[in-house]
Amino acid sequence: MIYKVIKNEPDYEAALSRIDELMEAGVDTAEGDELELLVTLVELYEKKTYPIDLPDPVEAIKFRMDQMGLKQKDLIPFVGSRSKVSEVLSRQRPLSIGMIRKLHEGLGIPADVLLKESDVKMTPTAEGIEWESFPLNEIIKRNWIPDFHGALVEAKKQAGDLLAAWVGHLGFDLLRPALLRQHVRSGSESDAYALAAWQIRVSLLALEQKVPKYRPGTVTQDFVRDLVRLSYLDGGPLLAGEFLQKNGIHFVVEGHLPHTHLDGAAVRLPDGSPLVALTLRYDRLDNFWFTLCHELAHIALHFDGHDNSTFFDDLDHVGLDTCEGDADRWASEALIPSELWRAANLDEKPSTSDIRSFAASLRINPAIPAGRIRKETGDYRIFKDLVGYNKVRKLYYA
Repeated sequence: MIYKVIKNEPDYEAALSRIDELMEAGVDTAEGDELELLVTLVELYEKKTYPIDLPDPVEAIKFRMDQMGLKQKDLIPFVGSRSKVSEVLSRQRPLSIGMIRKLHEGLGIPADVLLKESDVKMTPTAEGIEWESFPLNEIIKRNWIPDFHGALVEAKKQAGDLLAAWVGHLGFDLLRPALLRQHVRSGSESDAYALAAWQIRVSLLALEQKVPKYRPGTVTQDFVRDLVRLSYLDGGPLLAGEFLQKNGIHFVVEGHLPHTHLDGAAVRLPDGSPLVALTLRYDRLDNFWFTLCHELAHIALHFDGHDNSTFFDDLDHVGLDTCEGDADRWASEALIPSELWRAANLDEKPSTSDIRSFAASLRINPAIPAGRIRKETGDYRIFKDLVGYNKVRKLYYA
C-alpha cells in the first residue's frame, strides 16, 4: 500500500486502526516497515493538529524552583517582595511585564510560557510613540505604576515596557496620543502625552469599580436635577459619586497633570460604559457642580449617539465648537431651569440673602446660583463667601 501525508480525521483514524493491526509486526519485515512509516505519519499529523499546550506559568515557575532548589524568598529579586511572590504563586496576582522579563532572564523560563494567560504582552511596536514625552516623573511620583519601585532614571530606561504593561487591556493605542479621537477644550496648548497618561490613570481606577450596566438614555436633565439636589447636603460631592455609580456611570477624582489645564473629562471605557473624571483643579463647590454637569452633558448629548470620543475640558476657556457650546447650555439648564432663573431676577443686583433664598427654594447649594452670577457678569470678586471655597478636596483627600 502506498501512503501519503495524513490530512484529515478519516485518514488519521484509518492509520491508527492499521497501526493496531501491525503492532506485532517484526523488525526488518514489510509489515514492520509499514508500521514505522505509519507511526511517523501519525506523529506529524498530531504535532500539527494537536499541538502540546504551553505549561501553566505558575507551574513553570514552581518547576524551575524545584529544579534549582529555590525557596519563595529567592524569587523576591524577580517578583518584587515576599508578599508579591506569595500572591503570584497562589494566583492572586498576575505577572507584570517587569516580572516576566526578570524571570525569563534570571531563571531561563521561556517568555512565551510566562505570557500564557497573562494580561500583558511583550512591548508592541513603538512606532509613532515618543516614550520620553510621557510625564514619567509625575507617573512615578504619584505611584501610578505600583509594581515599579526604582528611580526615575531606571524608569526612563525601560519606559516602553513599563508603559505598555501599565496600559494593559485598555488598548495600546492610548499610548499613541496622535491617534486618539478626542476633543480638547483648552485655552492653552495642552500636552497630549500628559492627557493620555491621565486618561489611562482614571480609566484604570474606573475599571476597579463595580457598577451595574449603563443604560443609554439614563442621563437626562431630570436625572441631573435629582443629582444636583445632593448639593444641598454637606457631603454632596461624595454622594454624587455614589449616585452616578449606582446608575452605571463610573466616577473618579484624580488631580490634573502639569500642562493639561484640565477640570474634567468624559471618557468611554473599553467595555462601552461611561466615565466622568474630575481633577478638582479649583476647590470650589460651584466649579465642582458645573464641571460635573458639563461632563454628564457630553454623555447625554454625545455618548448615547455611539460617539467614542473622549472630551477633555478646561472650563476657563470659552467653548467655541458646537459640542462644547451645547454641553455648556445643557449643563446650565440642568442646574437651574431657565424659566426659574429668569423669574428670580437674580441679575438685578441680588443680595446674599436673595441667592440663599432662591437656592433653598430649589433645594440646591447657594454656590450654584452664585457661581452662575459671577460667570455671567464676569465679576469674580463678588459672592466669594457663597461659592464654597475649600469645600470639596477635603472630602476626597481627608
